[in-house]
Amino acid sequence: MEIRHAAPEDLDAVTAVEAACFPAAEAATREAFSARIARYGDHFWLLKDGGALVAFVDGMVTDEPDLRDAMFEDAALHDENGAWQMIFGVNTVPERRRQGCAALLIRRAIADARAQGRRGLVLTCKERLIHYYAKFGFVDEGVTPQSTHGGAVWHQMRLTF
Repeated sequence: MEIRHAAPEDLDAVTAVEAACFPAAEAATREAFSARIARYGDHFWLLKDGGALVAFVDGMVTDEPDLRDAMFEDAALHDENGAWQMIFGVNTVPERRRQGCAALLIRRAIADARAQGRRGLVLTCKERLIHYYAKFGFVDEGVTPQSTHGGAVWHQMRLTF
């Protein structure tokens, strides 16, 4: 298996994996991924096995401490010199779940953010996943009013270095 960053040629695979992982109301569009990859492809961590994309993690960097809905849609909000690595999605194709794929990518994103001198990482998740992200050191900050993405209730979680 190989971990690498995203390039424009990964657009179709990333879009397909996202569609397999999230309901349509929550899934990023092909257009959103195109803008994200163009603006911050180095903040995508792709896990490929035999050439096939099996999992990915992505998100922008910003000085803003809280993840808000506008960040999902506007790739121009990315600030390469920002303090916080936001995590927008942790995606693993259904047939590869519970095999440690997401954990590999989360650990790599954490290591990269630390090496880049960030203050930490921020993500939002549904209540049922709080315990999963807590295993990596993320702390639940409660339900966030900053995000109602896809009409869901999201908890903001933060890992501070």
